[in-house]
Amino acid sequence: MINNKKVTVVLPAYNAAKTLEKTIGEIPFDIVDDIILCDDNSTDNTVELAKKLNIKHIISHQVNRGYGGNQKSLYDKAIAIESDIVIMLHPDYQYTPKLITSMVSIISQDLYPVVFGSRILGGGALKGGMPLYKYIANRFLTSIQNLLLGQKLLNTIQAIEPIL
Repeated sequence: MINNKKVTVVLPAYNAAKTLEKTIGEIPFDIVDDIILCDDNSTDNTVELAKKLNIKHIISHQVNRGYGGNQKSLYDKAIAIESDIVIMLHPDYQYTPKLITSMVSIISQDLYPVVFGSRILGGGALKGGMPLYKYIANRFLTSIQNLLLGQKLLNTIQAIEPIL
């Protein structure tokens, strides 16, 4: 909890067993109250490992619902447990959970209602394992979006969102 606001980390997981423990190990539990993992019908032992790591809330899809379906399940559960600030963190460890404290602080002090992090801007996308074709497509589509909207929007990969 921070500034009397309940902080929940949501993990959209698909075959995350190799990196889940490392990701969980860097979460700042001094401010994080709950973790919710939604496994989207992985073929590895993500769910078993999540139980071993004592993740309190585990959702297990019996069929793969895709990234959007995974997020919907996570946010529904975050609302159900009355979270004030929800942090989406991918358990593939392509960016560090160490930034959670700074990002949550910004939201909890009502400076901004939403904070986005970008592995593109941090230079970690390709180093973290993002396929080159996805990186190029992401950069291209964001450039087109910026041109059409007349804005400088960033390639956002991770988001921290308050539940309204």
